[in-house]
Amino acid sequence: MNVAYWIVAGVLAVFNLYGGGVKVIRTREQLRPMMAWVDRTPMPAVRAIGSVEVLGGIGLILPPLTGIAPWLALAAAIGFVLLQLGATAVHLNLGDRRVALNLALVATAAVTGWLATSWL
Repeated sequence: MNVAYWIVAGVLAVFNLYGGGVKVIRTREQLRPMMAWVDRTPMPAVRAIGSVEVLGGIGLILPPLTGIAPWLALAAAIGFVLLQLGATAVHLNLGDRRVALNLALVATAAVTGWLATSWL
């Protein structure tokens, strides 16, 4: 279970660290080609979502690695499930039916959360 957690959580963390970092650093014009929803979302909200993704990615790795408050890994995984369910709803409301990646991330975050319960 421990190895499985690190593999799944590592993939999810890297994905969210990159995606969140991009949202925090890049401008609306730079984000537009890969994220059409940024046109309808205020940039402070985009930056906040990116910050949540970065903090969640750190939360998946750092607490179990250090042994300090390992329950935060479970909280981060649950947060990612909620975040991606919200992202799926946003995509569908905008008429974008390409939500396979969001649903895969929901499943990955759910598995990560289940594996994180081994710390508790």
